[in-house]
Amino acid sequence: MTEDHNERHAEKMRKIKAARDRMMEGKTEEKGLIMVHTGAGKGKSSSGFGMIMRCIAHHMPCAVVQFIKGNWETGEKTFLRERFADECRFFVSGEGFTWETQDRERDIAAAQSGWKIAQEQILDPEICFVMLDEINIALRYDYLDIDDVVEFLLHKKPRMTHVCLTGRNAKPELIEAADLVTEMTLVKHPFRDGIKAQIGVEM
Repeated sequence: MTEDHNERHAEKMRKIKAARDRMMEGKTEEKGLIMVHTGAGKGKSSSGFGMIMRCIAHHMPCAVVQFIKGNWETGEKTFLRERFADECRFFVSGEGFTWETQDRERDIAAAQSGWKIAQEQILDPEICFVMLDEINIALRYDYLDIDDVVEFLLHKKPRMTHVCLTGRNAKPELIEAADLVTEMTLVKHPFRDGIKAQIGVEM
């Protein structure tokens, strides 16, 4: 790369930095975010657990409440319970996906039990971040009342507490209430080629 190219690149970066600095001047507010990870693509829970790792690194006590997945032996659950139980509380409320339990009343009872635990964790002044894993599935099947969940998040959640809600088919009311919404898009998945969920990748 010639000296002229370097100078042009440096000038371009100076302009970008100046524009970025001007933009950041107005970004001074802090608040606990309501975050939604949804969509048909892989990575919704994985991204949420990535934020759990960040919280632990920053000495921010956190909690996970897992809906639907039940007693799946996932790497995240084993890792957090065995190595970071003091930093991250981990609750499992579901018994499995609805096609596995085949009992709507049991599914509703499990989801409502999970939501009660979730509210307790969100309201706990010691907890900074709560992940509600697969709660969107419970909301999709009306195991929980979407209006109750949104009302709680908007009006009862402590101002500086972060909450991340994961799962496909997030309801419009939740998307409207959220501060940050990410939709994972499915482009290609090995399951379509007959490959089962792989340990370390999906479990």
